[in-house]
Amino acid sequence: MSSSPKRILIACGGTGGHLFPGIAVAEALLEQGHEPLLLISQKKIDAQASAKYPHLKFHTVAAIAKPGTLSPKMLPFLLALIQSIRSSKKLIREFGAQAVLGMGGFTSLPPVYAGHSLGLKTFIHDSNARPGRANVLTSRFCNKVFIGLEPAAGFFHKPTQLTGTPARPEILHLPSRAEAAKNFGLDPDKTTLVVTGGSQGALGLNQLIAKASPMLPENIQILHIAGPNDYERIKQENPSQRPGYHLMGFCDQMPSAYALADLVVTRSGASTLTEIALASLPSILVPYPYAADDHQTANAKVFSDAGAARLIQQKDLTPESLAKLLTDLLTNPGALKLMANAAKSLAIPDAATRVTSALLAEI
Repeated sequence: MSSSPKRILIACGGTGGHLFPGIAVAEALLEQGHEPLLLISQKKIDAQASAKYPHLKFHTVAAIAKPGTLSPKMLPFLLALIQSIRSSKKLIREFGAQAVLGMGGFTSLPPVYAGHSLGLKTFIHDSNARPGRANVLTSRFCNKVFIGLEPAAGFFHKPTQLTGTPARPEILHLPSRAEAAKNFGLDPDKTTLVVTGGSQGALGLNQLIAKASPMLPENIQILHIAGPNDYERIKQENPSQRPGYHLMGFCDQMPSAYALADLVVTRSGASTLTEIALASLPSILVPYPYAADDHQTANAKVFSDAGAARLIQQKDLTPESLAKLLTDLLTNPGALKLMANAAKSLAIPDAATRVTSALLAEI
């Protein structure tokens, strides 16, 4: 391995679960004197996130989503895939990339394949306990696979390395509880439940929380981040909420939300779990029921098996049973402390550095 600066192409667009870990790796490379270029999609989330990192270089490409195998859209998809591979090769040559790292999903396949066909070292990172099919396919063209959770190793036929999932740097430096409470107009001295459903498929979870919240003890406050898609509906369905219930559509201050939380209720996407582990937070995990290959349940199981979380399927919850579970936990500081310690034991704070070190060692 040469110590001279390297140029690394990172394909990370399409979802926050791919984008933020990619940004974290880029930050680590930049700190070490290397030059990363982040390949992102034209989606709004990518544009919003990239605007916050003016010191990083981004390149936008058209997002490609794979249709069903027998779908009539398969032919246009394959043509778009071929075009994307060609444009990826052109970009790799122009940038002078020496390695390509994909952070997951079908947006990673064209640049990784292009890098492989040009003779570069190529890598894929998978955050989930049960990897997506796109990553298993992409891994065929990789020298090494970086994994966020140990159970993923068994799904790949290439060398794997447990690195953890890189988190955006601000998650590693949370504000004080008092400062965090001020950001939301909440009381720092009150026990706080934070609910983050996210934007994908969280309506059922959001409705359960909204209906359960009036049944919680009055001294518990709730920060409910419903996601932009569900905010208005939840607001209309529950117009007269209890005091101390703060409903938001979107939160761009997640470090503050984590700093204030005594317990988190959330889906079990890999990036969310990475962040709550880093913040040492106990959680109730309600996997998204329609996730591909039910990978969210596999993720949640890693945390529940470690004692860091309670895993409950959405179909098994009612507002009443959820309110009872929340009350039992939020009024039991000892149980919360044990769960918090277990969450901390699952955290890998230096995941971004682990990825960059492993990648650079191969070049």
